[in-house]
Amino acid sequence: MALIYIIEDDDSIREIEEFALMNAGHKVLGFNCAKDFYKKTEEVIPDLCLVDIMLPDESGNEIVRKIRRNPDTKKLPVIMVTAKTSELDLVKGIEDGADDYIKKPFSVMELISRVKALLRRTLSEEVKELRLDELVINNEKREVSIDRKTVGLTYKEYELLSLFVANRGIVLTREMIMDVVWGTDYEGETRTIDMHVKTLRQKLGAYGTRIKTIRNVGYVIE
Repeated sequence: MALIYIIEDDDSIREIEEFALMNAGHKVLGFNCAKDFYKKTEEVIPDLCLVDIMLPDESGNEIVRKIRRNPDTKKLPVIMVTAKTSELDLVKGIEDGADDYIKKPFSVMELISRVKALLRRTLSEEVKELRLDELVINNEKREVSIDRKTVGLTYKEYELLSLFVANRGIVLTREMIMDVVWGTDYEGETRTIDMHVKTLRQKLGAYGTRIKTIRNVGYVIE
């Protein structure tokens, strides 16, 4: 689903984080120091990173400040993981540029939920326009057009199409679609997805045929 970097010097905590996020469908790389994290980020920028506040070579706060000063990573979603519990410490992390924070000790479910929520939020905020040939999704106007003709979609149809096009060629599971479009608290059945895909296909005309069903898995747009 997403590439996530973890900077944590406590091996046992890092392994728990890695295991939990991989089980949630993410690709995860762990680092026990800032130096190795910077080196890898020069090669591949992740979709999100978890930064421990206390590290052997550099503080998590300084890592976040450097991430925000670098034009290539300034919009990288960051969650700080901290054992410090004072309000001042938490505010400092946010002021340095962290998007969210998790206090130790934390539950695996809390970690996964925070990561999912931040990924969902940053996806919708950062991408102003998505294109699939002559199909254009304008996120600033929340408008979809095909060959410059506006296509009227409901709110959920729009969110569903945006998710498909943003992940063109990638098979999305029903669980992922349900979580991103309907949210972790939605209690409806995944049959809801099928109904929305059906109406979306009808409204998109020829482009609708490019939404393929992957039996027993989910959907992909080609």
